[in-house]
Amino acid sequence: MRGNSCSLLTAGQDEEHEYGLQDYASATPRWCPGCGDHGILTGVQRVLEAEQLPPEQTVFVSGIGCASRLPHYVKTYGFHGIHGRALPVATGIKLHRPELNVFVVMGDGDCCSIGAGHWIHAIRYNIDMVVLLLDNEIYGLTKNQTSPTTPQGFPSNTQPRGSYLPPLNPLVTTLGVSNASFVAQTADWAPAHVFEVIRAAYRHPGFAFVRILQRCPQYTTAIFDSAVRDPSLVEMLVHENGVIVPELQGIYKNQRRHDPSNLDQARRLAEDVEPVRLGIFYRNEDRPRYEETRHVPPHSVEDRLRLLNKEFDRHAL
Repeated sequence: MRGNSCSLLTAGQDEEHEYGLQDYASATPRWCPGCGDHGILTGVQRVLEAEQLPPEQTVFVSGIGCASRLPHYVKTYGFHGIHGRALPVATGIKLHRPELNVFVVMGDGDCCSIGAGHWIHAIRYNIDMVVLLLDNEIYGLTKNQTSPTTPQGFPSNTQPRGSYLPPLNPLVTTLGVSNASFVAQTADWAPAHVFEVIRAAYRHPGFAFVRILQRCPQYTTAIFDSAVRDPSLVEMLVHENGVIVPELQGIYKNQRRHDPSNLDQARRLAEDVEPVRLGIFYRNEDRPRYEETRHVPPHSVEDRLRLLNKEFDRHAL
């Protein structure tokens, strides 16, 4: 687990307190019926419960998009920012409050389009946080425009004759950036796998990037439909240093043993979009982390107030 945050207690709690799913549930989700985000939210809440993360020591940060509403539905601290800026906000939070458990939730436009520059450099920084890319391969919130991950030829409101360009591959992109330390893929229609992958990402010391294939029942139902209906089109990456989900082995018989320490093989596997591969592609706990190389001694409350007042005085008339 990350640090000792799980041992922190809120006022009035005793050492026997145990968090349940109800402790992480907030407002009723407003996603469309059948949206994959519902299952992903449940998977996230199950991870919070399994790891017993205190809500007051946990933060969810998001940008703009359907996926970015997730912080509203988790009873923790949250920051719903502007489009494409979730990662710099999360970076600031983690650098100034390293004891917090930081999760970032983005959609394919939020991460791979307007936020792409932040995404690339956040990988280099390798700051200790969990980053979830909920990829439905379309701009769903603004009603069916082509996104960077939309398959070539797939029609949308902005390109009714089909997307002109080959889609960006988030796995290949992340694996191609220096200092990448954890890259995985899962799918909303395999909830047990979602849980195990996000849990492994949380336990990884560094920037843990998880792409979650997420169905949009309004605009991109057809994109994942074949893989949902035919488990033979899905290949599970299994390894003792990756994730193994026994309850899914009877469903997904197509399994490949892949050592996630092998970066070259991870890149080769990520380049092939068929079959749909789920699992941990790469993990390296020895990559340098920015918060360690740029260590800033923590300030006491008194020091923070003094520095804050000093800054206020600088701008006073």
